[in-house]
Amino acid sequence: MRIGFIGLGKMGMNMVHRLVENGHELVAYARTAESVKKAEELGAAGAESLEDLVSKLKKPRIVWLMVPAGNATEETIKKLIPLLSSGDIVIDGGNSLYKDSVRRAEELKKRNISFLDAGTSGGIWGLTEGYCLMVGGESDVFQSVEPVFQSLAPDKGYLHAGPHGAGHFVKMVHNGIEYALLQGYAEGFEILNAKKEFSLDLQKIANLWNHGSVIRSWLLTLADNAFSKDPALSSIRGYVEDSGEGRWTVAEAIEQDVPAPVITLSLLERFRSRQDESFSAKVIAALRNEFGGHAVKKPGE
Repeated sequence: MRIGFIGLGKMGMNMVHRLVENGHELVAYARTAESVKKAEELGAAGAESLEDLVSKLKKPRIVWLMVPAGNATEETIKKLIPLLSSGDIVIDGGNSLYKDSVRRAEELKKRNISFLDAGTSGGIWGLTEGYCLMVGGESDVFQSVEPVFQSLAPDKGYLHAGPHGAGHFVKMVHNGIEYALLQGYAEGFEILNAKKEFSLDLQKIANLWNHGSVIRSWLLTLADNAFSKDPALSSIRGYVEDSGEGRWTVAEAIEQDVPAPVITLSLLERFRSRQDESFSAKVIAALRNEFGGHAVKKPGE
């Protein structure tokens, strides 16, 4: 199939690579000429602008967006709308809020342009391992571009999750679960690391747990890799960013009256990681000193 691809970041470039390798014709565009040139070296046709990209596609056109959620996606779709025609298909493979995807689908439908929200998981490993795709939208539109999903995903690695918004909703919850899993592993390894008298080898433990243990997983494989490169993680600052899906998952849990304490706390722990000094911890230390005379540490101690 001939596909227009917008966004050539770490995941986007690898997706272009995988699609080209699977026989699809790609027209690629990004804000930087350097990224477009790299896509051309992979076998894609480069585009200098959105107008150029659309002009190089045959009707009905398929345009895949792989740009950051929020304003970047919103502005790109707004610029695309006047360039597209009835029967064209827009696929958003980013991490957009599902409510935005529902709205965008309705807006595009007024122009008879179809929309699919494709939650995409796989990170930088997707090129070799394939991407897990959670797709929302009309079933006939999904089926019309299914060869694209088949090429991107491993065996049994894509799903028509439901109507517009369902794909990004499932991906949102997927990422909420990811927050909790990461926090669980992180806390466990911190406890192991704190037990200095045993001189525990965290890399060997991560590797061990992936052989028959009930907590074996790909994340443990990645932990094994990370500890093998830097056993004490001394080159990494304990600062953890969040890209939005965890917040949205917690908000949805509140909206649906669903208790989700583990996911919620894992999100809050990410916020705490960004503090050089926790004022709340200062308050607790001060109160413990006040009521029990417990020792407090001075700055720099």
